[in-house]
This record gives sequence, structure tokens and C-alpha cells, in this order.
Amino acid sequence: MKPLLRQVLITVAIVAALFIFAWTGRIDRTENAGDSPRIALFVNGTLGDKSFFDGAARGLRQARDELGLRVRIVEGGRDPTRWEAAFADLADSGDFDLIIAGSFAMVGVVQRTAGRFPQARFIVFDAAVDPLACRCGNVHSIVFRPREAAFLAGHLAARVVVRERRADPVLGAIGGLPIPVVDDFIDGFIAGARDAEPRLRVLRQYADSFSDPATAKDIAKAMYAQGAGLVFQVAGGSGQGVIEAAAEAGRWVIGVDADQHLLYRDSHPQRAAWILSSVMKHVDVAIVKALREHRAGRLRFGERSSLGLAEGGVSLATSAPAWGKLPAAEVTELAALARRLAADPASIASGDAR
Repeated sequence: MKPLLRQVLITVAIVAALFIFAWTGRIDRTENAGDSPRIALFVNGTLGDKSFFDGAARGLRQARDELGLRVRIVEGGRDPTRWEAAFADLADSGDFDLIIAGSFAMVGVVQRTAGRFPQARFIVFDAAVDPLACRCGNVHSIVFRPREAAFLAGHLAARVVVRERRADPVLGAIGGLPIPVVDDFIDGFIAGARDAEPRLRVLRQYADSFSDPATAKDIAKAMYAQGAGLVFQVAGGSGQGVIEAAAEAGRWVIGVDADQHLLYRDSHPQRAAWILSSVMKHVDVAIVKALREHRAGRLRFGERSSLGLAEGGVSLATSAPAWGKLPAAEVTELAALARRLAADPASIASGDAR
């Protein structure tokens, strides 16, 4: 065989072998991708809020460890004009089996992106898409019923400030923005407080941001100056300012979304000492639950799920040392109230929670 022909044949064989290897590798990677679903969490903000977004990241990492998922967390930053393009890039990449986002601010983005990329699948949590406004058969929505746990928090807060023998018992409530998902917490809190003690005054104000702790701190300081024995904060990252104000005033605060006493206990023990409880919205529990169902092929897209006390989606944190000092009768009363609310959430609205 002539040397030139031999060289050509060898080159063809090498190319063929490389093609077969490359094709086999592509098949292997595809099979592995099927065995280990790829999940992206888009955070429309940044991590580090010790609340909502950190809870979502915690749930994703738990699901990764438990279910053998491949996960990625993308922080979209605080500029809302950049969110939609970044979120659409995740869907357009084809790199993920499921893309997760949360909060009311992402509903419109998810609705538009789901319509543009019908082959992709999405979860939106703490909000729900509007099936009349989009083609969202590829979206599963998760909503919470925080009013149930907030009602318990209001009951607890009322008992605590009345027991301090204040002549004019006052509570405060600070929200990030006056939106339904925030007002659901605050309305439940006020309802629970007045159910326990009708003569209570409740001061209510908004920081107009979830990322402005300085403004929230000023509002909280003003409330404590007006006699509030406890302030409930539903303000995301802004709520860190409320916790600072509580520690400086030596007054109680109730946190939100995560057990904020545990989050502050080691890094800021003096602040943690004044966190009586937190109304926990278990974003981590919701994400793990949804991803278990997705892994098993049971997650229903085009539908929504609702999580309250009965489903373990919300609860009242009990880790603070102050809980060990509560009168036994109050603890028993709260436990009985929680059972009744879990069995009949509508009783909050009807006024039959007692």
C-alpha cells in the first residue's frame, strides 16, 4: 500500500473513532442529565437577607443533597430591569430541566417567559401565575397561607405586652411594601392580637422597600418611642433594621420567613435576645416538596399548591429562650389555637378562631 494512501486511511480511521467517541460521550451525558435533573433558582435580588431568599437557597441545597440534583443559583441583583433578560437566558439555554423563581415581582416575568419557551418548565413560589393572562401550562405555582401563623404571632404578642402591665398596650407592624403577600401577614397578626386583647392599639407602616434597613430601623424606633412593646416586621432585608432597633430599645420583635433568632444567635447574640419568635414561611420546605414530586414525575404543571399550618408550609418559631419563660397556660393555649386553625383556616376570617 502506498504511503500516501496508508496515511489517508489512518486519518479516516482516527476521525471515525473520534466521532464515535464523541457521539458516545454525548449519549452518556444525556443519560446522566436524565438521572440527575438540572435545577436553576433565580433570585430576583441577592442572597444574604436572612429571610426569604436565603430560605429558598437552603431548600434548593437540601433537595440537591437529598435527591442528587445538579443545581445552580443565579442572583439577579436589585435592578428589576435586568431580571427578565437574565431569566429568559436560563430558559433559552436549554441547560435546565426546571427553573424556579419566587415572589410577586417575578409573576409577570414568569408568565411572559413561560409563553416564549413552552418546552421549558418552571416553578414560581410565594405567588401564582394567572392562567387567563398567559399560556402557563408549564408552570407550577406555590402559594402560602401565612395569615394562619401570623394570627398565632399576634396572639402571642398581645399576651406578652399585656403581661408587662402596660396601661396602653401597643404593638407595631412594619411591612416592606403595601402588597397582598405582605398584608396577609400583617392582617393575620392584627387579627390574632385583637382576638387575644381587643383594646390593643397596632401601629402600621411600610418601609417602601425590601432592601432598606435604615428606613425600617427609623420607623421601628419611632414605634418603640410611641410605646410599642413589640414590633412585627414583614420587610425582607429591610427587617434587619427593625431587629437592630429592637435590640437598641430593649423591646421585643417578631421576625419573618425564617427563624431569625437562630440566624442571629451566633453572629449577633444581643439582637437575637430580643427576637421573641418568627412567623416562618417555609420556602425551603415548599421547594424540597415540589422537587421531590418533580423527581418522581408527580408535579402537576398548570396547577397550584397551597401550604399553611396543616401542610407544614407556615409555623411559629419556638427556638428563642423567651419561649421557655412563657406561662404554661399560654403555651397550651397557643398549641390548641394552632390545631384549630390547621383544621379550619377559614375561622380566622370568620372570627371563630377561639
